[in-house]
Amino acid sequence: MPKKIIFMGTPIFAVPILKSLYQNGYPISVVYTQPPQKSHRGQKINKSPIQGISETLNLDFRAPENLKDNDEEYQFIKNLNADLAIVVAYGQIIPKPFLDLTKKGFINIHGSILPKWRGAAPIQRSIMNLDSETGISIMKLVEELDSGPVSNTYKIKLNQNDNAEEISEKLSLLAAEKILDIVDDIFENKVKFKDQDHSKATYAKKILKTEGQINWSDNALTTIGKINGLFPSPGAFFNFNGERYKILKAQIGNGKGKVGEVLTDKLEIACGGNQSIKIIEIQRQGKRSQKIDEFMLGSQIKKGLVVSNA
Repeated sequence: MPKKIIFMGTPIFAVPILKSLYQNGYPISVVYTQPPQKSHRGQKINKSPIQGISETLNLDFRAPENLKDNDEEYQFIKNLNADLAIVVAYGQIIPKPFLDLTKKGFINIHGSILPKWRGAAPIQRSIMNLDSETGISIMKLVEELDSGPVSNTYKIKLNQNDNAEEISEKLSLLAAEKILDIVDDIFENKVKFKDQDHSKATYAKKILKTEGQINWSDNALTTIGKINGLFPSPGAFFNFNGERYKILKAQIGNGKGKVGEVLTDKLEIACGGNQSIKIIEIQRQGKRSQKIDEFMLGSQIKKGLVVSNA
């Protein structure tokens, strides 16, 4: 009898993994994803990337608002009698009673080297923390968040110029490759799960938009880490004359000056530690992104001015 797999995921990070399973002949009985969301202006309904690819691949999908106390979904999964559930950034806590509804349990692909960076934003936090490496962990889901035993960890190096979008894509493609062997090993009872060292756990709390505000008293590396870790969303920013400017790309400069001082006509700004950053790409509030040469042609932010932390 063919195996039955449930896939649960929502963002673009999960798409290559679902596609890899489908394209390599793994039987996806049903896909679970978050329901469509209204845009911030309420004019448009946005389907999740996983719903989009499920429709393209003609896979059955379900998008309940919540699984907690949801008897309909509980009975549906129970009646499915599935062999395995694969969870990738689903965006909801899977209630404990659900975890016993498949023969091989629920496994999760998490974007960090567990037990480091459990939680909602592991990729962003690892970059903002200036970690030298990150990776993916394959773990068994348990009731407590990201605390289950781990079977496999795959690492990649983090470089100073890597941003969250690039690392997310790298990790997603890595997971799409590795998940095939993992599923095979699970079905052949070859996988061994090892408990995490909970004493070493750190937590990657959800990113707040307010965290994007640059503190020019921070040193250059910390500032670059924030810019890269929060790219593309919500973004690192500073305010000038009542307008918000989002820094999309920057590098460490060579200049020195008063904290927040604009040191050159190319928008090199002094920061803490007697250091500076050179802005490469920027986006003024309500405008499109611009390379720095184009931006400076009409900018009011001139050499010698000081941009504050407020």
